[in-house]
Formats: sequence, C-alpha cells, structure tokens
Amino acid sequence: MDIGQHCTCGFGLGLQTPRGELPRMPTQILRPTLAILGASMVYMSMAAAQPSPVMPSVMIRFEADQSALLRTFRLPQSRIRHERMVKFYSDFERELSAMDFAAMGAEDRADWVLLRDRARSERESLEFGAQRFAEARALLPYWDDLCAFHEERISKRTANGAGSADRLTELTKAVGEASRNLADVPEPVARRAYMALGEGIRALDDWYDHFAGYDPLFTWWTERPNKDAVAALNRHRELMEAKWPAFRNADGTAIVGDPVGEAALKRDLAREYIPYTPQELIAIGERELAWCDAELARAAQEMGVKTWQEAMELVKQRHVAPGEQPQMVWDLANEAVEYLEKHSLVTIPELAKETWRLNMMPPERQLVAPFFLGGETIMVSFPTNTMTHAQKEMSLRANNIHFARATVHHELIPGHHLQQFMNSRHSTHRSGVTGTPFWTEGWALYWEFLFYKQGFITTPEDRVGFLFWRRHRAVRIIFSLKYHLGQMTEDECVRMLIDVAGHEPATARGEVRRSFNGDYQPLYQVAYMIGAVQMQDIRRELVDSGRMSERDFHDAILKLNNMPWAMVRALLSGAKIEKDFRADWRFDQGRPVGDTFGARGG
Repeated sequence: MDIGQHCTCGFGLGLQTPRGELPRMPTQILRPTLAILGASMVYMSMAAAQPSPVMPSVMIRFEADQSALLRTFRLPQSRIRHERMVKFYSDFERELSAMDFAAMGAEDRADWVLLRDRARSERESLEFGAQRFAEARALLPYWDDLCAFHEERISKRTANGAGSADRLTELTKAVGEASRNLADVPEPVARRAYMALGEGIRALDDWYDHFAGYDPLFTWWTERPNKDAVAALNRHRELMEAKWPAFRNADGTAIVGDPVGEAALKRDLAREYIPYTPQELIAIGERELAWCDAELARAAQEMGVKTWQEAMELVKQRHVAPGEQPQMVWDLANEAVEYLEKHSLVTIPELAKETWRLNMMPPERQLVAPFFLGGETIMVSFPTNTMTHAQKEMSLRANNIHFARATVHHELIPGHHLQQFMNSRHSTHRSGVTGTPFWTEGWALYWEFLFYKQGFITTPEDRVGFLFWRRHRAVRIIFSLKYHLGQMTEDECVRMLIDVAGHEPATARGEVRRSFNGDYQPLYQVAYMIGAVQMQDIRRELVDSGRMSERDFHDAILKLNNMPWAMVRALLSGAKIEKDFRADWRFDQGRPVGDTFGARGG
C-alpha cells in the first residue's frame, strides 16, 4: 500500500494524508495514546533485544530429569530416594553456578534465579521432611528393613529366594515387636508414620509381584514369609488406627493435620520472595475481613435487613432447582466472557472459549471440595439423589446463584481455565518449575476484586455473594497461619469458618479438611488473597500509572507463565535482575485492597 494514499494506524484510526507525507494524528489523541503505547511496549521491546535464551532448555531438562528420578525412587521416605534427590538438586545448583549469568538477558536471568532457588528449596524441603520423619521413626523401628525391598526392586538385580525369605521372616518379627510396644507420640507425628507405612506396604507388594511366579525358586521360598510379613504390617496399621481413630477415616470425614511451625512458614515465605512475617500476614487478613464486614453491612441495609447474617441467609436461599445447575454455570461463564471482551480487559483466544467442559462433582468428592473446582473442566457441586436430606439442603444453600457468580469466572475465564490454556502455549519451559499458588490463586482472586469494583455486579445480593468469598479468603489467611503456628486447632478452624465466614457446617469441615489433609502446602490457603494483593500492587505501578493498558498488563502476565509475583514485577517493570535477587518488595499498601481499584461503570 502507498503510505501517501491511506494509512490505517494501529490505533484503529484511518487518516487521509497528502501523497508523500506521513499521517499526523490529532494532538488530543496522540499524547495519551503514545503514553500508553510506549510504556506497554517496554516489556515486548525489552524481550526483543535479549540475547538468544539459554535457560529454557535447562529448565526443561530439570523438570524431565526430576520427574524421571521421582518415578524411579517411588518410596517417599526411603533413604535411597532422599540421598539421590539431594544429589540431584545439589548437582543442578553447581551446574547453574558455572553458567555465565552476566551474559544473560532479563528472562534468562529470571529463569536462572528461579531455578537456582527452586533446586535449593527442594533440597531444603528434603532435609526438613527427613527431620520430621525422624520423629515418627519410633513407631517404625523396622523402616530401613522394609525399604530394603524397594531398593532391591529398583536395583535391576535378581532376588535371592532363600535370602529374601530370611529377610521377610526377620521383618515380620520386628513388626510384631513394634506392634506390641506401640510408641506414644503426638497424633500428627503418628500420622506421618501411618502414611509412610501405607507407602511401604505398597512398595513391598510391588517387589514381591515383580519376582513371584516368574522365578519358581523365589516363589517357593518367599510365598508364605511374604504373606506373614504383609499380614504383620497390616496388623500394625490396624493397631495405629485403633489408637488414633481418625486415621481409619473410612467415610473421608476426619480432619487430621500436621502443623509445620513458625520457622517453616518463614522459610516458605522467603521462597516466595515475600518479606512479611506470618503475624504481618494475619494482620492483613484481619484488615481485609473488617473491610468485608463494612461492605456487608451496607449490602444488608440495601436488602432491607439488619445484619449480614440475615443478608447471607436470604442469598443462600436463592438457588436453582435440581437439574438446572449446569445451565446456570453456562450462563454465568458467558456473562463473564462478554464483560471481559466488552471492556478489553484480557485477550481470550476463541479456542479457550470453545474447549472448556462441565462435569458434576461426585458426592464423595464434595466432602472435600463442597463448591466448584476449575480448569479446562469445571467441577460443579450440587446435591445428588444419594445424599441425605440435610446434605442436600446444605449443598443447595452453599452453591446458590450469587455465590456461583463469583466462582464460575474464578474457575474458568479469566481464571484457572484461561491460565492453564495460556500456560500450555507460552513460556512452557516454566511449567512445573517456577509455579506458585500465589500466582495461580492470586490471579483468579484478583479478578473477583476487579469485577466487584468495576461494575460487573450491580445488586446487593451479588455483592453479598462476592463478599462471602472475599471474607472466606481473609479467614483462610488467619486460620491457616494460626493453625500452623500452633495457635488454633482443626475444630477451632471449622468454627471460625461457620461463625465468622458464614459457612454451612458441612462446607466448613470440607474446607478445613482440604486445607490440612496433606495435599496442599502450608501457605496454599494464604496464597489466594496475598497473591491478589501482590498482583494489585503491580497493577498500581504499571496500569494505574498509565504505563500499560489493562489488556497489555493481563496478557503479559499470562504469557510469562506461572512464577512468583516478585519476578513478574521485575520483568514487567524492566528492573535489572541480579544473582542475589531478594525478597524486599513491600507490596501491601496498608489499606484494604478493595479501596485500590478505580471504579468503572456498567
């Protein structure tokens, strides 16, 4: 095209100009547009100027090698796994230290720091885990003898039948002695032994099944000794269940946690580059909770009731009829996408809109996840015909329309589904290596904050639904940290969710069970709100200041992939990343995060 005939600029303006002259944009458009464009291009231009990246292949190899080793050394508390993984992480730290950091571009520097710190933290976690398991060894004095069968299984050696029978017989005697003299240890410590014993029994079964039947002499020698050993081990587990009944947990309702203590919390916070103490984070949670209380009081007044409890009760009664929950979720998902696109908040690929799916949550899983779970498939909680009448009532109330309006977009778009969609397509070398729940959950909750302030919801009932979840996240900070500090029990956490956050009893127990059953790291429940506060502070620096547009800001975060917010901030702002990258960013502004968003109409 001849530029002298017609120029359509990237701003959506077709400007006619005389032949041979460059188009001139009106000053009132040019100045603000260039201000946003120039700043929003900082990250892209910076990336374009970088040397050829060297770290992606290193990170891909780290993840592949680590996964291969963990698949091989499958018994978590075995000596051989501990030693091999410590060596792996130490070797990687040495390899990284030999690289030319000074010659790296910004993203390589970020990846180098994140991978070094990941290897270091994994090694430290192994040492911490070994220390905690040592406390449980009093219940399993025969543990090394049991692990020896796993070591033989992965050694690529043929087992000796007669020798194996001798070892199995000695193991049976040792297990019997331990069963007769069951050590008296605290319940959380006993649970470590109980869980390890289950893994050990499975490892023994794997060892025996590998040789039995294929080696007739092995089978002739070991069939009966193996049965005796397995029976003794299972009997030991049963005795532990009798002494600590919560371990049996046949219906999945028991709550048994294992507080990690203040030192471990501080170490985990440092790994996230968060320069706050647990006590400071609790104070943030309490401040956010107070803000929610004031907002709830205002919403209750608009609804014509006197207390937030009355407002919450009215909202919980507004659920769809049985059979209509899927349609409600589809409608709410479409509503969120339409709003995002109308206001140009984030780029949503058409395939992302097309490929998410909906499944109903099985009733047994609702004991642990009583609400929705998300990603490419959103798992939707709702009563089933197999539930008791009381269970049905609680599930209906907990998954009402107004609560769901805040959760559907959290789980789908722009929340976890969009995250996962983009993570699998951009900066994929970081997937599984640099990830943190502060990014995963902080991003999703940030959108709840944004939608609350910028006109996505308009009724007091919807505000109550959003505020239920915001209070829930504030309470999570408080109860999870206090629990790991030894200041609250599991039952006190449940009571707090009921009395302070407004949960149904069943959902409160489900939330606490999910928090402490061992599947989530100690800071996971803190990560929702603190991660959102971190993201909002970066937004304040880059979007509210006019340096980036909202769409560019959100798109850039997704394309960087999952990483600690401190590193996101460094990359997007163009800060120089040094080897001694530290946790010195004080991201909390000292006021509720709900007061830090600018409002938008409709």
